[in-house]
Amino acid sequence: MSNRTITPDALDDVINASHVLKTPQTTNPSFKLAFQDSDFLLREELRPVRFQLELLKPDIILKEAGIESTFVFYGSARIPSPEQADEMLQIAKDEKAKKIAQSLADKSRYYTEARKLARIVSEIPQPDPQKRHLVVCSGGGPSIMEAANRGAHDVGAPSIGFGIVLPFETAPNPYITPDLSFQFHYFALRKTHLMLRARAFAIFPGGFGTLDEVFELLTLIHTHRLEAVPILFYGRDFWNKIINFDALVEESMISAEDLRFFQFVDTAEEGWAVICDFWQHDKTGRVPIDFE
Repeated sequence: MSNRTITPDALDDVINASHVLKTPQTTNPSFKLAFQDSDFLLREELRPVRFQLELLKPDIILKEAGIESTFVFYGSARIPSPEQADEMLQIAKDEKAKKIAQSLADKSRYYTEARKLARIVSEIPQPDPQKRHLVVCSGGGPSIMEAANRGAHDVGAPSIGFGIVLPFETAPNPYITPDLSFQFHYFALRKTHLMLRARAFAIFPGGFGTLDEVFELLTLIHTHRLEAVPILFYGRDFWNKIINFDALVEESMISAEDLRFFQFVDTAEEGWAVICDFWQHDKTGRVPIDFE
């Protein structure tokens, strides 16, 4: 028995509508099928529909791809790869430019560690070939995000990119699996998808965007809206300079126990050891991988 319904589906009607005679009535925008009318979908009143579409599209595609859980990498869009660092230093002309270039070049080691960590996690054996766990996931942009996708690409593993439309970025980084490259209009829904399947986070030095993601993540863990997962902060000196966590405890704004949500690490191997230790002792079955 056919699975088709007795009424035409949306694709049938799209095809049928394309054969309608051209008349003043049929060529008017009001005659378009609502879901084919881009001007209508972009109206202010349709914002809730656009929210739903941005929530549904990645969810459906990731489910069809068998993506069960992810390993999310947060970090700067400015930190260069080691190759780019040398070039930046060479083209810097005045003292101010040289100082900025040197500061960013000194952080290029984080690109190396992010790439290495992504490579390590992408090589773990998967218990079910139809379902993948701890798939590398980034914000889709350059720098640390590129390093994460690049590490997975190095070993032929899939990786996800959740990009956002920005006036100064023209394309996602080239290492994202094409079928798993997404673009968002709404920051809120992009962040939702970054966290929705995450079973580990690696947080590298970054600016406003990274801090926004960090504080939302810690808030969700703190309020028990997100189950505890490994959270790695790369670069203790950087993060202690940017965020005085101890002062928050001293001022009674958070408790000392809240500092247990995350750990500071420096290398890919150190970070991976923290993740393995966490999941070896987890009994929820959220990541059915043998970490022994």
